[in-house]
Amino acid sequence: MPDRPRLTPATADVRRAVRASLSGHDEGDLVLVALSGGPDSLALAAGLAFEAPRAGLRAGAVVVDHDLQGDSRTVAARAAEQARGLGLDPVVVVRVTVGTEGGPEAAARTARYDALASVAAEQGARTVLLGHTRDDQAETVLLGLTRGSGATSLSGMEARSGLYARPLLAVGRSTTAAACTDAGLEAWADPHNDDPTFTRVRLRRTVLPMLERELGPGITEALARTADALREDSSALDHFADELAEELADHAEAGISLDVRGLATNPAALRQRLIRLAVQSEFGVSLSRVQTLEVARLVTDWHGQGAVSLPGITVERTGGALHFSATGAS
Repeated sequence: MPDRPRLTPATADVRRAVRASLSGHDEGDLVLVALSGGPDSLALAAGLAFEAPRAGLRAGAVVVDHDLQGDSRTVAARAAEQARGLGLDPVVVVRVTVGTEGGPEAAARTARYDALASVAAEQGARTVLLGHTRDDQAETVLLGLTRGSGATSLSGMEARSGLYARPLLAVGRSTTAAACTDAGLEAWADPHNDDPTFTRVRLRRTVLPMLERELGPGITEALARTADALREDSSALDHFADELAEELADHAEAGISLDVRGLATNPAALRQRLIRLAVQSEFGVSLSRVQTLEVARLVTDWHGQGAVSLPGITVERTGGALHFSATGAS
């Protein structure tokens, strides 16, 4: 292997991002990286292998073999080999069975996250690092826009969510590829990333380049900034809704009630959050925007109409309150 610079700009960017994500851990904690062998996760693995020992942490890797391609075992074995070469330990390879529910992308994601959580529990890992980049964040926001999603969806992926951390959300895909090249690491090219049957691939290969070409450079960065701003706003509104719920909600054996006057005096964003929060917390059901607005009409457009039927739930306005009860409950 030819001599390479000890520290290049791309390598420095990745290491800096990883270093920031490791703050708050206790000495000796185990941090795992979800490693596919692609440039994003491989650059992340290299960054973790460098930064973790300097932070007094242990670093390992999980390689999930989705068994969706003929050479998947070879790809997984190669990724594990590179992880060990970087000094990561433990390195765990998990072969999963991908179902069909929700389509191939969603099913693969479910199988992958189940495997990551299982290995983390077995190994006693504090955190699992995921290789999502700024480009992935931009694609997530654009997908949300095309689906007419609300602020929560358009907020994109969080840098930290429970067990998982995403250090590279401010790092571009070109940077991770350069970091691998600079380190002499051979990244795997996932053929699914070139398959136009996947919506995300069409966004990546066709839509985003078209937007850059027609509207000027910087679209990816702008979409990622949009996610950051919306995440801040959405988090604040969720916080206010939680506080208001304590004042407006009345729990009963048959369900939950929300005070109509309190709902009416709040802005639509808070009113609709309170409705969704009540249903989610009491019945474990996530409402769509259409369903939420139908319930909200019992507050904002009340003219004596009957109950609103939701999946397994009935909502009716009586006595100055919205009453949410399980369908069929007496």
